[in-house]
Amino acid sequence: MAMVSLGGMLLKYLVLILGALVLLVSLSLAGNTDSSGRKLYKWVDAQGVTHYGDRIPPEYASQESAVVNKQGIEVSRLEAQKTPEQLAEAERKKLDAERNAARDKNLLNTYVSVQEIERLRDQRLNLLADQIKVTSQFLEVLDGKLKKLRAASMHFKPYNSDPSAPPMSDQIAEDLVRVSNDIHTQEANLQQKRTEAGNMREQFDSDISRFKELKGSH
Repeated sequence: MAMVSLGGMLLKYLVLILGALVLLVSLSLAGNTDSSGRKLYKWVDAQGVTHYGDRIPPEYASQESAVVNKQGIEVSRLEAQKTPEQLAEAERKKLDAERNAARDKNLLNTYVSVQEIERLRDQRLNLLADQIKVTSQFLEVLDGKLKKLRAASMHFKPYNSDPSAPPMSDQIAEDLVRVSNDIHTQEANLQQKRTEAGNMREQFDSDISRFKELKGSH
């Protein structure tokens, strides 16, 4: 009989403990509401005065505020609504983070060592160097043609002041314009290739540095 009585007492204690826990949880959940179950808020007006209520006025809804319990203690914060500029900046940071994460994944999936990145860098830079060399040589040829055409044009009007000098032929005039345009095109192409090579070197150097960080090597 004593054992049965002891078991019953233990069961009663467990029931009481469980009841107390349920009550504590209920009080915790209801701590930031008033008697009607509505949340209580705290905000600061334009004069710096703190207000409390179950509803934030529309003119202050866009600024930072807080949810409080019945004792006025903050239990959570409500962030201020962001301006279009802040939203755009947040989106930019998000996209940057996604691009960086994708870059890191690509580096780890593509290369197994720094030496492998360096080999690919050197191959691509050498290819660009060959293209730059060919373009430079072509420019030298064009410059030679232009010098000859200009020398030839000196025998004709309007470059020759001799009254008996014949007018320049249409063919020479067209050749002068064409070769000059070709030179401008190739000069722009040469500058583009040099810029591309510089950017490529910087990108590979950045990839190598980041790869070392990801691998924990130096």
